[in-house]
Amino acid sequence: MAIYAYIRVSTDKQDAKNQTYTVSSYVADKSIGAVQYIEETVSGKKSWKQKKLADVIEKLDAGDKLIVTEMSRLGRSMLEVFEIFSICISKEVEVHIVKSNHVLKNDINSKVLTFAFSLASELERELISSRTKEALARRRAEGKKLGRPKGSQSSKLDSMIEEITILHRKGVNTTSIAKIYGVSQTAMRHFIKSRNL
Repeated sequence: MAIYAYIRVSTDKQDAKNQTYTVSSYVADKSIGAVQYIEETVSGKKSWKQKKLADVIEKLDAGDKLIVTEMSRLGRSMLEVFEIFSICISKEVEVHIVKSNHVLKNDINSKVLTFAFSLASELERELISSRTKEALARRRAEGKKLGRPKGSQSSKLDSMIEEITILHRKGVNTTSIAKIYGVSQTAMRHFIKSRNL
């Protein structure tokens, strides 16, 4: 029996450690056993078939377990979550949703819960998106400028500017420097440019 924990964050600015900690605590409490952690940084808008999740689901066999912190980690829409859940049911795999403390398997209760969770997640995303758009439209109507003000902004990278300068001058590429300091390529490029490194 294999046990997989799927940890997904949407941007590399988010921290996967919280999800990993939540899953680890759950696994210890339930005495589930050894878990293989699969982590990735990818937008939820990308199809699950283009994520590491697809590889995990392909490997699953009867009796295996798939653990996620929330239903929304599996997919962005109800249809996507249902598709994943249907595959897991057909393979006789248990899906553990940690935060709601549910184990979804091939029974009617699990099917109803899956529908409710995925619908709630989708509605929540739509409401957040709608509220954000309304707030931005209101600010524009009030004549307020949106986005960060021009000029030098403080950055968490400022405390490491000497090290970054050395790496940059030695010809280490921006992608590698960004990985070392745990930020996106875009953030590192902006930092180097704004600090005239």
